[in-house]
This record gives sequence, structure tokens and C-alpha cells, in this order.
Amino acid sequence: MAFREVALTEVAADFDAFLIDQFGVLLNGPGIYPGTPESLSRLAALGKPILLLSNSGKRSGPNEQRLVDRGFAREAFMGVLSSGEAAHFALQEAIGNQLPVGAKVFLIARDQDRSAIEGLDLALTDQIDAADLLLIAASEAEHHTLDYYEALLKIAAKKHMPCWCSNPDQTMLTEAGKMFGAGRIAKLYEDLGGEVQWFGKPHPLIYDIALKKLGGPSPSKVLCIGDSPQHDIRGGQDAGCATALVRTGIHEGTTIADLQAICEKQHVQPDFLLSRFTF
Repeated sequence: MAFREVALTEVAADFDAFLIDQFGVLLNGPGIYPGTPESLSRLAALGKPILLLSNSGKRSGPNEQRLVDRGFAREAFMGVLSSGEAAHFALQEAIGNQLPVGAKVFLIARDQDRSAIEGLDLALTDQIDAADLLLIAASEAEHHTLDYYEALLKIAAKKHMPCWCSNPDQTMLTEAGKMFGAGRIAKLYEDLGGEVQWFGKPHPLIYDIALKKLGGPSPSKVLCIGDSPQHDIRGGQDAGCATALVRTGIHEGTTIADLQAICEKQHVQPDFLLSRFTF
């Protein structure tokens, strides 16, 4: 079936709530796409709940502050539900069950962010061979190669260490362009024989939490907007939501025909195609 390209203004009235991706839709990496703060506010003026759904390994608070710092009105969205927040919730549930109290965690993150285990009865260690859990929250591909990460992962894989990935994105947008994301590091761990527990889009937990936060609407009346067929469209589709793929972000510059081929290869079909996020 051919893609149906529309303007968001044409279809927004048909939905009761919105789940909107951050990076690739509102943010182009460190900055914003022109006009997105104003568009988000105009969409919010419809009076329908908007939750931003992000595969960020950081907790919700830092994600919300980043948007405000870049000019988005805080009242325009309910909040940010990040994959890092979903993983933090799951970690809390796992302590004393899957994980021992005080378990040692080797954390792969960026910006010295340690919020992944903040407030939890867990301990960070910088010695991967002493860890009970490998937690991959973010990639520092600007500073480290995959070979660097592979050397660390081999140590963990040899110990059959459990690994949690709180950011499944294979590609991330940076000031220097597209680089490998945390999901690529976690995939490398699987290639080395390790087992990974995934959090974030397209996996179900984050959608279960999101729909509850929205007040339990019918999933078919929720529109998921994102730039990744693999994460945003697959996840929304599997959750029973409607989906809209934007032509910005990781596939910016890709022709419609090639974008459709990418979706067909991944067995996903967005309900709508948007040139960009504007309202």
C-alpha cells in the first residue's frame, strides 16, 4: 500500500491523545527543528493530552528540562516518558528478585549521567569484571569506537553478565551527524553471546506505561509520531495505536520510495506520512 502523505492539521482532530518522539521530530540533535515549539503549543491548544515518548536513557526530568531550555512551553506537554524512566521503574521492581540488594552496576552512559540508578539500592562500579549488571543507557560514539566498547563487552559476556539496555536506538543524532547509539552497543553484546533485556520503543512496557499516563484511551485513538520505522512505527503499531512517520530525523533526505522500501523490509506500515512536525 502506498504511503499517504498528509499534514498533521488534517488528521489531528481524529485522535484523543498523542505520543510524540523527541529526537528526529522536535529536536535535530542538540538543537530544534524550526517552528517545532510553536507547533507543539498549537497542537496542545486542542485540549488533548500530549506525552513525549523518547528512547533516551536519561530519566524523564532531564529530558523535560532540555525541552524547556530549547524553547518548548512546559504546559504544552504532560511530560516526557523516557526509556530510561521505564528501565528505572523496572530496576526498582527487580531489586530483591532478579537482582540482589546492593548489586554492583557497570553503567555505560553519557554526560556523566548517573540518574539511571538514582534512589535505588544499587552501587555503581567502574570495574566491569566486578559488576552484577551491565546497564547501557547511552553511547559516547563521539569519543569511543565500537572496538572500545567491544573490549568492555567481551569481559561481561565471558561472565554471562545480564545486560539491560535503556535506549534501543541504533542510531543517534549528534552535532557531528549520525552516529551509533546505545542500541548498537547492546546489539554488539548480543552478537558476543550476551543476553539483553530491552527497554523503550518498540518494546511493550513503555507503551503500557504511556497509555496509563494518558488516562487509558483506546489505543486506536492515540497517534504515535516518530522518525524511526524500527522503533516508533513498530512500537506504535504493536501497541494498537495509529502511527505517523515524519521525514526528518534518521531518514531525512530519503526519498518516499526508499522510505517505503525500508518500512516494507521491517514489516511496518505507518498510517500517515508527514513531511515534518508542524501544526
